[in-house]
Amino acid sequence: MRPAPRLACLAAAALLQAGVPAATVAGLPAQALARGAPDSFADLAASLLPAVVNISSTETVTGDAPEDDDDQGGGGGGGGDQGQGPDVPAFPPGSPFEKFFHDFMNRQHGGGSPNAPPRKMQALGSGFIVDPSGIIVTNNHVISGAEEITVTLQDNTVLKARLLGHDDRTDLAVLQVHADHKLTAVAFGDSDKSRVGDWVLAIGNPFGLSGTVTAGIVSSRGRDIQQGPYDDFIQTDAPINKGNSGGPLFNMDGQVIGINTAIYSPSGGSIGIGFSIPANEARLIIEQLRRFGHARRGWIGVHIQDVTQDIADSLGLKPAHGALIAGIEPKGPAEKAGLQSGDVILQFDGRDVDGRSLPRRVAETPVGDAGQFSIWRDGHRQPLTIPIGEFPEQEAKPAAAPSPKPAASAAMSLPALGIKVSSITAALRQKYQLSDSQKGVVITEVAQDGPAADRGLRVGDVVVEVQQAAISTPAALQEQVDKARRARRASVLMLVQDGDAVRFVPLPVGSSHAKGSGPDKAP
Repeated sequence: MRPAPRLACLAAAALLQAGVPAATVAGLPAQALARGAPDSFADLAASLLPAVVNISSTETVTGDAPEDDDDQGGGGGGGGDQGQGPDVPAFPPGSPFEKFFHDFMNRQHGGGSPNAPPRKMQALGSGFIVDPSGIIVTNNHVISGAEEITVTLQDNTVLKARLLGHDDRTDLAVLQVHADHKLTAVAFGDSDKSRVGDWVLAIGNPFGLSGTVTAGIVSSRGRDIQQGPYDDFIQTDAPINKGNSGGPLFNMDGQVIGINTAIYSPSGGSIGIGFSIPANEARLIIEQLRRFGHARRGWIGVHIQDVTQDIADSLGLKPAHGALIAGIEPKGPAEKAGLQSGDVILQFDGRDVDGRSLPRRVAETPVGDAGQFSIWRDGHRQPLTIPIGEFPEQEAKPAAAPSPKPAASAAMSLPALGIKVSSITAALRQKYQLSDSQKGVVITEVAQDGPAADRGLRVGDVVVEVQQAAISTPAALQEQVDKARRARRASVLMLVQDGDAVRFVPLPVGSSHAKGSGPDKAP
């Protein structure tokens, strides 16, 4: 868009009237003062509409399968409508009328009855053409489980589609159709250049209404909506409804900067909070789906968590930043390269990272590249090179850190930490369902108002390491706490195993009264 000189002048006059110094106003770029709204989106929309398609997928479901309430509810996606029966009237949630009508509709249309015959379910969504030969991008949840996929073009031409590849983690899918002529395609833009406040267009098929154009702005960037490990959504207020899933989000140059994927809505309709996968994230996955049929993600084989201020204090790291290594996959790239549990990854390929950005950055790195990492270990920054592997289909469970065999079964109270711990005995192993290979000391009591309870520790959790040193007895744990106190650390860092999960938990060591109360009788 071009700056609007008259609006810029008015904005500058308003700033001067409000008391902003003239030098400051004069130094502001025109874009910072004001930008005029487009007179119309008509020409842009007309050029883009032929590249946006309607996608219909059909699946056979058994009589006892529940109706799919796809995209309904507070955090649902913005995708397809499913089912062909009448909608249930809207009654207050949980009311007797709601249950009555739901049961009635299920009886009428066979839902929920084990003796009902199989029936066809249809999902509607959107997609867009990225190659004139007939390559189409959409959301995975639009076509998931489909036995038949049909694509309808803007001119109402209906084509059968073949699935080239799909990826559950980013909710992307690529289809192929064959037409007797080249199709209108659109290009991806640089989504990193999109700024909060930029105008955008969303085109799709909400509620099956093909060729619907809505306009809005980029409301926010980098949204994490807990949909997957690589969440980095663009938020927009351009109205997006059920059926828009898989449709494109365009900038004012007609480039795709996002793929509309989810909405936040208590009612299932648009309330101006929609989410799109950024084009820069989607582009690599789409190319891999076209070439291999699946995504080839970079992977180093670590389990990470964010570095809190307490964790940073316990490691002597200032300021608090980076991604803390809580576990390492056996025989993975990180283990082979020498990365250790308790290390903090500060940078990857020269850029700062944290617990949220590191998985996405590694996943976007080509398999086989040598990743250059900067880590924090033993109070110093160190370089480390880790070859990037390919993300396995199934992640292995993290192994507990090795430790010496327990030499005693004494229990010890640590009142300043708010816990009582014991060596792992046969009785405790059975009581808390610990594996035969589990090492460390088990927490047998947690004070309700103590630091451990505040940080989520529970009876049955196992402390595997303290300050990155493996422990096997309560005395060894106490020794590490005393050492941290002598070093004037505010907290001590414990590696805790809870079932299959491992995590680092910082606990304040307090002053000299933090010493344990001495051995107790074993429980």
